[in-house]
Amino acid sequence: MKKNKKLLVALLVLLTMSTGCTKYLSDDNKKKIVNEVTGQSLTSNILCLPEDEDLLKIYEENKANMDVDFDSLRPCSSFAPGDLKYNGLWESIFIKPLAYIIIKLGELVSNYGLAVVILGILIRLILFPFTKKTLMQSENMKKAQPELQAIQKRYGSSTDQATAMQMSQELMMVYKKYNINPAGGCLVSFIQLPILLAFLEAINRVPAIFEGYFLTLQLGTSPFVGIKDGNFYYIILIVLIILTTYFSYKFSMSTSTGNPEQDKQMEMTMKFMIIFISIASLSLPTALALYWIVSNGFVIIQNFILKGGKSSKKSNKDKSDKKVKDAKYTENKKLDFKEKESHESSELSKKENPTVEKNKVINNQNSKNSKKKKHNRKGR
Repeated sequence: MKKNKKLLVALLVLLTMSTGCTKYLSDDNKKKIVNEVTGQSLTSNILCLPEDEDLLKIYEENKANMDVDFDSLRPCSSFAPGDLKYNGLWESIFIKPLAYIIIKLGELVSNYGLAVVILGILIRLILFPFTKKTLMQSENMKKAQPELQAIQKRYGSSTDQATAMQMSQELMMVYKKYNINPAGGCLVSFIQLPILLAFLEAINRVPAIFEGYFLTLQLGTSPFVGIKDGNFYYIILIVLIILTTYFSYKFSMSTSTGNPEQDKQMEMTMKFMIIFISIASLSLPTALALYWIVSNGFVIIQNFILKGGKSSKKSNKDKSDKKVKDAKYTENKKLDFKEKESHESSELSKKENPTVEKNKVINNQNSKNSKKKKHNRKGR
């Protein structure tokens, strides 16, 4: 299963690297060209023409080094998915349509930054059933870990084919018990990754996005350049990137796997990613930073709802169980009281019976004595 997962990831990487991924513009000395105003590394295979005159001039001067025919490019407002030559399925099926949607949505809401935010949320909503399934699989896998580890420990590192088959069968029984599909994670990742990567590629390759503004933030400017130019609102952007990254990882890794070594490795990975993204966020264009914040924010809310709903169900179940227990306890108390009352009545009856019998004997004796007296009188 691990080999199949690695193969799928390798194929996906090969697909993105060979057919239409972002390429950066370089000068004749193979040095990356950076927009001095925004600090952004310029994209070589843009999908449409920039509107900013200074940026357009930079592209005209370096059009010989571009990966697209600069003279055939149209303004971003006129861009269509069929523009430019065919450059593989990845670009044609994913990147160009998404770029077209961002452009049209940006024109509709009159802001490309808002368009990135809206489309980022829409993509996450579309992927929600898959990410939900992944989360449920992850939770089930964590529950199954003790049993899986016990099986692996019992069979050890035996290479015997019969033993390996027996272990495999027992593992599959545990997977079935906890409703785990070992191939499910691979399939979900394979569905999610192309869409998310294509969205980032589309943002990277539409100059109109980087020329726009969101609130006071220029979409093509990196926080480092923005802060250097005196716009300290970019600090808020960095803080939001770090916080949303931290909490999205924290929510995803909040449950122990049952394996101390694996838990420690996951914690180290989380810390590394937070440090790496914190540093990378300084040079990340605002448009990409917006997407990152929205995407992480959606994941946080999604996990909170799913895990909150789960704990709510558990709480309701506990309350229901408590009510049942209370009802049973009350019923038992009633039965105990009735039994006690019946027992006391029975004991009282036993105590009263000798007295009643004694009274009956006395009455009978008195009756006999009375008859004897009458008989003696008649005899006289």
